This record gives sequence, structure tokens and C-alpha cells, in this order.
Amino acid sequence: MAASAGARGLWIQAMPVLFVLLWSTGFIGARFGLPYAEPFTFLTVRFLCTLVVLYVIILLMREIWPRGLKAWLHIGFAGVLVHAAYLGGVFSAIEQGMPAGVTALIVGLQPLVTAGVARSWLGETITRNQWLGIILGLVGISLVLGEQLDLTTPGQTFTGFGPMALVAALAALLGISLGTIYQKRYCTAMPLTTGTFIQFVGAALVLGLGAMLFETREIEWSLTFTLTLAWLIFGLSIAAILLLMALIRRGEASRVASLFYLVPPVTAVEAWILFGERLGPMALSGIVIAVIGVALASRQQAR
Repeated sequence: MAASAGARGLWIQAMPVLFVLLWSTGFIGARFGLPYAEPFTFLTVRFLCTLVVLYVIILLMREIWPRGLKAWLHIGFAGVLVHAAYLGGVFSAIEQGMPAGVTALIVGLQPLVTAGVARSWLGETITRNQWLGIILGLVGISLVLGEQLDLTTPGQTFTGFGPMALVAALAALLGISLGTIYQKRYCTAMPLTTGTFIQFVGAALVLGLGAMLFETREIEWSLTFTLTLAWLIFGLSIAAILLLMALIRRGEASRVASLFYLVPPVTAVEAWILFGERLGPMALSGIVIAVIGVALASRQQAR
């Protein structure tokens, strides 16, 4: 009994860290899978497969569905922002050559953008610590992008990627930031599993349309792509969400928020190990400064 209780306590302590590790691998999964499928096509297939798995879970758990068309539309639109805009931007940026660590850092500024937007949209007050966090975040990302500047190659702008990759990453940042606030305002009462199902439906429709209009929709079904797709479905879209639900139910959502800013440096380390992505001293300093800034904003929001 004592050994069982000790193991349970260890698992509870490890849950927030495991969540961060799972979330960080989403950027790595994009690097592994994008050589075999275009971004919107990749994500559409991922979301459709996730919908099948989620529907089975909903049937087994006999979950309730949101009531009313208005609730469905709000939840679906939040899904377009949180999943389609965010992941579509992330995958597009990485597909265009932006390092996974840099992409993770840009979208990791979400708490700072959310704090700024929430002031006007939700009437929330930005504290002194949050303003300091916003300033540090901007300084940090400026250092990271400054080191990536390429002034020798015409039309390249940054080393390894062009300006459209930066636009895609910023679109992802805006999507997750606005989506978080929109969900907080209109979807707080949504059931987790069925609400997530509706969000993925909205995201799949938008990204599927994007794939039809702008991509060839060709997929090279290699072992690497299949394994990557399976990991993103079960490890990210299912396991990470269920783990987050368990943490929230234990009253540790603030602990998750405070750890969330560790995703960019963890992703940078993973990308260095797996792909040889290297960041110089200025970029590493920028990551540290940005992480401190996001930490300040996250801790203030969690109180």
C-alpha cells in the first residue's frame, strides 16, 4: 500500500512536466511529417483521424453534447482559431524553413499577447509585472530574430527562411491568443470531450478547404509519416488534452500555466538533438529573456 501511494504521488508530481514534454513534441512532429505532406493536408488528415478516436471515447463515456446552435457555432469558431489558425500557422512556418525552436518561441509569447488583448476585450487590467513581461518578451524575440537575419541573400530575410514563414508564425500566435480569449468569453461551459470534438470539426473544415484551394493534397505514406501522424493524434490531440483535464480537475491548472513557458527551450533542445538545429549565443540569450517575460505574465494570470 505504501509503495502504491508513493508511486501515485510521484505520478501526480510528474504530470505537469509530462504535459510540457508532450506539448513540445508537436513542433518536432511537424518537422518529421512535413517532408511527406503539405501543412494543411497533414493537419486535415490528423484532425479527421482524431475525430474518429474522440467519437469512440465520447460513445464509451456517454458524454453530453452542448445544447443549442449558438453554442455549437461559438465552440466551432474557437476551434478554428485555436486549432486551424494556430497549428496551420505553426506547420506552415516550419514547412517554410523556420527552426522549430524559433517557431515555438514566437507562439510561446501567447500569454503576453493574450494579456494585451484581454485588456480591451475582457476589461482585464494589465499589471506592472505583465507590462514588464511584455517588454522582456519583445526584447527576447528581437534578439532571436536578430541573430537569424540574413543580409547577404536577396529575398531571404532570415537564415533558412523568408518573411512568409514569420508571417505564418505570427498568424499562429494571433490565432492561439484570440482563440484563448474567445473560448474564455463564450465557451467556458462547454463539455471537454464533445466540445473538443466540435472544435476539431471546425478546424478540419477550414484546413480541408485550404488544402483544396492551395495544396496538391498528395501524401507520401512512409513509415516515418505514419508514426508521426499516430504520435500527433494519440500523444498530442488525445493524451495531452486528457492530461490537461486531469490536472485541472486536481486544481493544478495554475501550475501548468507556470510551466508552459518551458515549451520553447525544451523544443529548442529537442530540435538540436534530433535535427541539429543550433541557436547562437544571442538567440539563446533571447530565449532566456523571453521565457522570463512569459513567466512573469503567466504567473500573474494564474493568481
